[in-house]
Amino acid sequence: MQDTQTAQDYRAILLAGMPIIDVRAPVEFQQGAMPGAINLPLMNDDERAAVGTCYKRQGPEAALALGHQLVSGTTRQQRINAWQDACRQNPAGYLCCARGGQRSHIVQQWLHESGIDYPLIQGGYKALRQAAIQLTEELVQKPIVLIGGCTGNGKTQLVQQQPNGVDLEGLAHHRGSSFGRTVEPQLSQASFENLLAVEMLKTDSRQNLRLWVLEDEGRMIGANHLPECLRERMTQASIAVVNDPFERRLERLREEYFVRMHHDFTQAYGESQGWQEYSEYLHHGLFAIRRRLGLQRFAELTAQLDVALREQQVTGSTDAHMGWLVPLLNEYYDPMYRYQLEKKAAKIVFRGTWQDVADWLNAR
Repeated sequence: MQDTQTAQDYRAILLAGMPIIDVRAPVEFQQGAMPGAINLPLMNDDERAAVGTCYKRQGPEAALALGHQLVSGTTRQQRINAWQDACRQNPAGYLCCARGGQRSHIVQQWLHESGIDYPLIQGGYKALRQAAIQLTEELVQKPIVLIGGCTGNGKTQLVQQQPNGVDLEGLAHHRGSSFGRTVEPQLSQASFENLLAVEMLKTDSRQNLRLWVLEDEGRMIGANHLPECLRERMTQASIAVVNDPFERRLERLREEYFVRMHHDFTQAYGESQGWQEYSEYLHHGLFAIRRRLGLQRFAELTAQLDVALREQQVTGSTDAHMGWLVPLLNEYYDPMYRYQLEKKAAKIVFRGTWQDVADWLNAR
């Protein structure tokens, strides 16, 4: 890589999924990072804060001297060892700090002195972040087809099966409803946007992409919001609506929310705590929409949820969950989705079962 990296170089790094050893402090990394980056900081949060305070009060030379004092001796050697291990495991990667300044250069120099030459990202995370933002703005200009329909129609699975599909909910680690959280925590907003940009870039590079297939989402997916440029394009997109039989939808929802979520929580937390987490997850989903349901209806459905959980815990059967799920769909979710689709009626270009919509997409 040249000393001066171009926009095309940044795109090549993102497309190839090059390993990035990010030497920023953990607090910076949590606020935003590139997919697959490894956080091995030069300074921890407290050390960075102390150096920043020193910089403001005494200037850059004093701050640099304090940094070398804080990261010295055993601490310095431990961090060098960690960078060496990461370099050996990822020989084709890059060092990265906030702007390609002192921190990545210091780490690069210490590695050089230890016998390892490793390139760095000129412009640092800020340059990669800007490249990701520009990529998204460019890629969303291609036509978009949205997959709409009531919950349980398998919209996400349909998107996942398309070669030009991008699973926004999968990237956000959230299914977009009050019951949408997953075992995996959501990323920071910037990290979500970076992941989305890289996913779109990789999808686009695999084929001669003429259009995107996305799920019809609101502005927010859990705590993450869609980039404004994408949201704007989605408001103009045509929509294909999936209408599967009600019983088929119930089976999908049973599998997704009761069978798989119980499994995922158990895998993550163990049998006892996993059950507690799963139970709290379902209760929280219902609680989040209590005002829209009305407090009396909320209390009735919660009582049915408690009965269903007891039966599932004792027998393993999820049948009793239908006692609160069916009215929840009929009284709340289906009317809400249908109302939203009615407002977009002019943009609906196709309606059919899951298989009908899949065939229609393939024909396009």
